Amino acid sequence: MNNLNIDTLEKYKKFISSNIGEKIKILVHACCAPCSSEVLNELKSHCDITIYYYNPNTYPKEEYDKRYGEFKKLPFTYDIIKEQYNENEFFDIAKEYSHLKEGSIRCYKCYELRLKQTAKKAKELGFDYFTTTLSISPYKHSSWINEIGLRYAKEYNINFLYSDFKKNDGYKKSIVLSKEYDLYRQEYCGCIYSISELEERKSK
Repeated sequence: MNNLNIDTLEKYKKFISSNIGEKIKILVHACCAPCSSEVLNELKSHCDITIYYYNPNTYPKEEYDKRYGEFKKLPFTYDIIKEQYNENEFFDIAKEYSHLKEGSIRCYKCYELRLKQTAKKAKELGFDYFTTTLSISPYKHSSWINEIGLRYAKEYNINFLYSDFKKNDGYKKSIVLSKEYDLYRQEYCGCIYSISELEERKSK
């Protein structure tokens, strides 16, 4: 099997457009079904996909379970791993940044938390690659996501699929697919702090 070292967007584009024959086994960290829709649509021809639903930042637990339930509406072939909900894993790394806005170092720490766990799980279960759907959002820093992913790829000796899924209208395509599949699109990123920011915006 081709062992591609994808660490630039140019190599990623080559990967997506190539016919490599045997599909790679990839663990895709997924925050929600709407963000996953276009990512899975793009990867389905190249990858044997397993979704990894690990998002201790999502608040409250009812929201965590609701977002998970939406994956059953996606018409793609994939397996899915759901981790047990433990909000304290997020609060432990975010509490000292609670006063900061979305897009701050708090979000960076949240990316680290989820990508580190994804890399560990991918290595443990024998996947060829890991990646995340996070970069499809225009509100997420893809440069941070890829820097963190590549760091943990090196630490755990596993390939990271460098990506910026919002490119080539990826985000717009996810909105179209979300409507087509009747997916629940949440109004806030996930954490309790983003709920507060949503309420503040609505009040204005």
